[in-house]
Amino acid sequence: MLDHVGFQCSDLAASGAFYDAVLAPLGGSRLMDVKVAIGYGTGGHADFWISELSEGDGFRESHIAFAARSRSEVDAFFEAAVAQGAEVLHEPRIHEEYHENYYGAFVRDPDGNNVEAVSHRPE
Repeated sequence: MLDHVGFQCSDLAASGAFYDAVLAPLGGSRLMDVKVAIGYGTGGHADFWISELSEGDGFRESHIAFAARSRSEVDAFFEAAVAQGAEVLHEPRIHEEYHENYYGAFVRDPDGNNVEAVSHRPE
C-alpha cells in the first residue's frame, strides 16, 4: 500500500549515520542521497526517506516499524541502535498484546521518533 514514508530531521548527518547502522541488519541500505534527503530501501527501491527540517513548527513524534525476517535481525537492529546511543523504549521481546509471535524492539532515533524492528515469525 505504501510507496514511501519520510521523516524530517534536525541533523541530517546524525540521522543518516543512525539509519545507516540500524537498517543494515534488516537488509536495508542508503540507496539515494540528494544532499537534502536520503532514501533507504531494499531491492533497489527507496521507500524510507529522511530529509532536512524544512517546514512545520515543533516536534510531533512519529512511529515507523521496519520488517525483520527473523528475531535475530530484530536483536541486531537493537544492538546497532544502542551502539548509536539510541534511547531504549522496549528491549527485544515478545509483545503478546499484539499477537503471540510479535517480536519487536523499540528505540528513539536522533530526533525522538519511535523506531521499531519487528518479526512476526515464530522461532
